[in-house]
Amino acid sequence: MPQTKSDSGSPSTGRRPLISGNWKMHHNHLEAIQVVQKLSYRLTSEDYEAVDVSVHPAFTALRSIQLLIEDQRIPVALGAQNCHWESNGAFTGEISVPMLAKLDVVYVIVGHSERRELFGETDEEVRSKLEAVLAGGMTPIVCVGETLEERESGATDSKITGQVETALSGLPAEQVAGLVVAYEPIWAIGTGRTATPDDAQATIGMIRKVASGLVGDEVAGRIRIQYGGSVKPTNIAELMAQPDIDGALVGGASLDPDDFARIVQYRLA
Repeated sequence: MPQTKSDSGSPSTGRRPLISGNWKMHHNHLEAIQVVQKLSYRLTSEDYEAVDVSVHPAFTALRSIQLLIEDQRIPVALGAQNCHWESNGAFTGEISVPMLAKLDVVYVIVGHSERRELFGETDEEVRSKLEAVLAGGMTPIVCVGETLEERESGATDSKITGQVETALSGLPAEQVAGLVVAYEPIWAIGTGRTATPDDAQATIGMIRKVASGLVGDEVAGRIRIQYGGSVKPTNIAELMAQPDIDGALVGGASLDPDDFARIVQYRLA
């Protein structure tokens, strides 16, 4: 039977929507403080009751946002954009999971397409980061996706299946159930192009099917799967209406507190 969503936007399966703002290499710590403050003015208690929200600033802003969230009791989760899989060592320029844990980081993005495409991260390295985040008591947001060339050649399913299987194989069922997976078609990031809601649902449904083959239907049905790829206030409601889409990993539109608030409030559209 197809899954349906309630009026509040939460799936009938109990999966709670998660809207995450990935700021990439934008906003110094002062700008980041202003954005989170403005976002908090625009969101209401009803918004927080309906949707989980996370912001993922640059590493230099994490401590500032941690203190702001704590001091003003803003119900937004702090997230990081990346991590190293080792807990310490001679890795100049890297950030470890224990360092992030001390800043009360809740979510850590691993395997973002820009890390894979620009910095050569492999599926195996992404798996190592995922394991490190889980060991640190935080939740990984595991990104998967295909390039335009792969999509046009019909390789989408095989590419993403390999990424999902490498990330999830052998993990305990309860760990898998608590993960967040983000499908981000690389061809739609920063290009203004967006997968249609049906296209996004088809691939995300396939991701859940692959997970089902690894851990069973019940556990796979509890994984939250986000869509990421030129998400905007104008397309978020259609995307979130799809039965397997449980949230969004938002890039450029999350830099503006007005746009990001409208995305969080998609259910009001």
